[in-house]
Amino acid sequence: MFNQLGVIGCGLMGGSFALALKRAGLVHRVVGYSKSPSTTEKARKLGVIDIVAESALLAVSGSDIVLIAVPVAATEATFRAIRDLVEPGVLFMDVGSTKRDVVEAAQRALKERVSSFVPAHPVAGKEAAGVGNADAALYNGRQVILTPLPSTSPDLLQKAIDVWAAIGSQVQRMTPEDHDAAFAAVSHLPHVLAFAYFNSVAGQQAGPDYLSLAGPGFRDFTRIAASDPMVWRDVLMSNREEVLKQSERFRRELQGLEEALRSSDAEALKEQIRRASQARAGWHMGGNPSGSTR
Repeated sequence: MFNQLGVIGCGLMGGSFALALKRAGLVHRVVGYSKSPSTTEKARKLGVIDIVAESALLAVSGSDIVLIAVPVAATEATFRAIRDLVEPGVLFMDVGSTKRDVVEAAQRALKERVSSFVPAHPVAGKEAAGVGNADAALYNGRQVILTPLPSTSPDLLQKAIDVWAAIGSQVQRMTPEDHDAAFAAVSHLPHVLAFAYFNSVAGQQAGPDYLSLAGPGFRDFTRIAASDPMVWRDVLMSNREEVLKQSERFRRELQGLEEALRSSDAEALKEQIRRASQARAGWHMGGNPSGSTR
């Protein structure tokens, strides 16, 4: 059991982690800080945190586990704000959807203290952000990818594995590079496609009429288009090289379908649909990284 959890960023992800640890009886007290005072006050009123910290540094003070749940673009500034209290034996984790940039930010900001940091990506989330949507069960049954550095403390890595497992998560380990390549394919590009596709339909003159006819398939395909713009701007910018690689692969497949349609090649069209249908029918979530709302 931890004596104190420090949460930096009391939104959906940080708030859900706090509630999960409380529900599992893993923490005695939760101290939280957010850039917006109204957010931390709301978190306190909802029972997500117990004490409001006036700064990120004060959220770390006295904590034996710290979760950094800020946008990926703010990670380095957060590390710099707290590095004087990054001590051996205190577990620091993040929840960022990209890992290579987060690791590099930690190395620059924390230097030799980076051994206390265990980079983490819980493959979970909701389209609706904010602490009001925090859920103690958010991480239950979901994958959490850890991307430890060579210098990461083995004891803290084991603590990270244990705490995520204790709240019901399925823990995997990857390198930051492999993580970013995989999630560009199964999470980041799908969001790009959903954003572009919904814009293409809604932006037409008859778009509202078309949308009024949309059924469950359209709803399911475009669900992630409702994701938080600030969060996804940062995710896509931070992993843009891998996303562009996957976008090019997708473009080639789309062009193949378009060419079959242009040439009225029904057999080629059927074959491309068959390949996708067969592969999708044989795929099951779990075991390997399989997508995320974050």
